[in-house]
Order: sequence, then C-alpha cells, then structure tokens
Amino acid sequence: MNEELISKKDLLELAGISYGQLYRWKRKDLIPEDWFIRKSTFTGQETFFPKEKILDRINKIQTMKENLSLDELADMFSPNVSDLNLTKDELIKRNIVSESVINFYLENEKGGLQFNFSRMLEVFVLEKLLQSGEINLEEGKMVLQVLKDQAPLIKQKSAELVITRKLGVSSCLLFINTESFHFERGTKIVSQLSLLACMEEMKLKLL
Repeated sequence: MNEELISKKDLLELAGISYGQLYRWKRKDLIPEDWFIRKSTFTGQETFFPKEKILDRINKIQTMKENLSLDELADMFSPNVSDLNLTKDELIKRNIVSESVINFYLENEKGGLQFNFSRMLEVFVLEKLLQSGEINLEEGKMVLQVLKDQAPLIKQKSAELVITRKLGVSSCLLFINTESFHFERGTKIVSQLSLLACMEEMKLKLL
C-alpha cells in the first residue's frame, strides 16, 4: 500500500499555485508539516508530498477560502476541537450520524447523550463504515474499541484506520504517520480510512 508521491515542482504546476501560497498555507497549519517529505534525488534534496492528500487539501482550500478566512480554515483542518459538545439529537439533526448507528454506539460504549469531539469522531467513523456495508456489527465493536484505546494518539497525529480480513477473521489496525504498510499474502483490506479526512468531513457538517 505505497502512497504515491508528487514533487513540489509538479505540485505547483498541477495545482496552479505559487511557492509562496504553498508555504503560507503551511505556516497557517492548513497543510500538515509531515506532508512535506524530504528525499534525496540525483539533483540533491527535494520535497515531495502524498499526492492524493495534498491535491485534495489544496482543492478544499481553494474552494472554501472565498467564504472562510485562513484562520477559520486552519480551525477546520485542525484535529483539536476540544470545546465542542453536542447532544445525540443534534448529531442526528446535522446528519453526522443516523439514529440506528448512534443507538448501536451507545449500547456498546455505555456513555451519556452529550458528545465531545472524540466521541463524535468515533460515531462518525462507525456511521461511514456500517452504512457502506464494508463491516458488520461485530466488526463495528472492534473498530470502536481501537478508536477508544487510541483516542489520545488520534487527536494529534495523521492516523489511518485499516480493517483487514483473512480466512474470515477480521482485524482492525491503526497506523500513525505511516507512508506504507504491507500484509501477508491472502489478507484482504476491507476498508482504509484517513481519520484526519473524517475529522475534516465532519467539521464541514458542523459549520
């Protein structure tokens, strides 16, 4: 699962942006520091980026900067939203989650009806995976356990949630700041989710 990279020169040309814009967005934390990957080439050191992620992020910035300031965009892309609290009914009303999935979540998580950002993310991820049909309810419990156990890491890092199956046995793994990962032959990747992308998608619904 190697991630395709794009050089800085090709990125600027493809996205139609300047060097100054790219680094202004970096300074504003609109583009994560760990997406700037330094590699040795025959011409010396060059900067590369994860192609799909950076192009998607630049597209979002260009689309939304007409309506939001750079500081507001930075707040949206930041994974740290500590003050936000919504009720179960508010989450359903804002289309963050369906009633059936939030009831499944509450049955297994045993928490209250107030949701901070961490719990919102957990229920949002479950919604995406269960509604897509990629996982079943038992696998949903496993996903929830991993998200709960690793909540402090998820808030600060670029995390990928990966669900695999082999010979009918499912596994759920969390990769932190990983460029690539590999499994033994016969392992099927059922789902792969960027939790940073999930946070951004959820924030768009909250705006």
